[in-house]
Amino acid sequence: MNRKVTVVGGAGAVGATVARAIADKELADVVIVDVADQKAAGVGLDLLEACPIEGSDSRVVGYGANEEGWQVTAGSDVVVITSGMPRKPGMSRDDLLNTNYKIMQAVTEQIVKYSPNTIIVPVANPLDAMAQAVYRLSKFPRERVIGMAGVLDSARMRTFIAMELNVSVENVHAFVLGGHGDTMVPLPRYSTVAGIPITELLSKERIDAISKRTADGGAEITKLVGTSAWYAPGSAAAEMVEIILKDKKKIVPCSVFLQGEYGVQDLFVGVPVKLGARGVEQIIQIKLTAEEDAALKKSAGAVKELVDVIKV
Repeated sequence: MNRKVTVVGGAGAVGATVARAIADKELADVVIVDVADQKAAGVGLDLLEACPIEGSDSRVVGYGANEEGWQVTAGSDVVVITSGMPRKPGMSRDDLLNTNYKIMQAVTEQIVKYSPNTIIVPVANPLDAMAQAVYRLSKFPRERVIGMAGVLDSARMRTFIAMELNVSVENVHAFVLGGHGDTMVPLPRYSTVAGIPITELLSKERIDAISKRTADGGAEITKLVGTSAWYAPGSAAAEMVEIILKDKKKIVPCSVFLQGEYGVQDLFVGVPVKLGARGVEQIIQIKLTAEEDAALKKSAGAVKELVDVIKV
């Protein structure tokens, strides 16, 4: 194929899920790069051997994060960054931030060297701060660094709405703004079922419960399985890749660098954007109530605390 997607950290659970979805849908050839070089090679081979069963002619290869591996990534159309350390017992937030920032430094340098025209989709946590780090380090235009957050958060909200109303998820559209974390801002007014606002279908109590479960979605998975989620985050990143490669002009919530939009200056925060072949093609601005606006500003403030630690 003539399209190439690199998944950095692709031997991990999230990265392998991204790679699998891209290969299954025959969107592009996939290069997995990971510090675990043997595992990367094995995951790549395993995914490649699944392609005949899926009817896909995508080529999947896996390499270590060394010069040979990075050379194979050259000219990637999209690079998804899933690498990063999970928070460990006894590790402070600042320790986690600084550790993952160093990983972003090493990874971004290689991405820029070998794929200077690519679009980067950071997935590593804390998402908004890591996306801002990649943006600053790469010196790419803001249209070409797009954090994966809102696609996942809105998918979780859609799931819970569909469960509550016993309807198809295809009927459900959900809207989530803000940082990817406890301070995210679900917007029930803009969340619909077959075009009907959920405020017409559910009580405030049930909507509040759904909103809280959405904000706690990642923590709920971690509590159940003992580690971060990977299927839904991987699918969300793969959807963004598909939208970009197919130039679909689809409006989805993503973490992007705001320069005055929504009253937020020089921060990565989740907002609705039109995605296409050039990356972010438009930031969609919607009217917020005073309460929603205050919640978004609070969420942006939480992101600023994180980026101030790593000084990006």
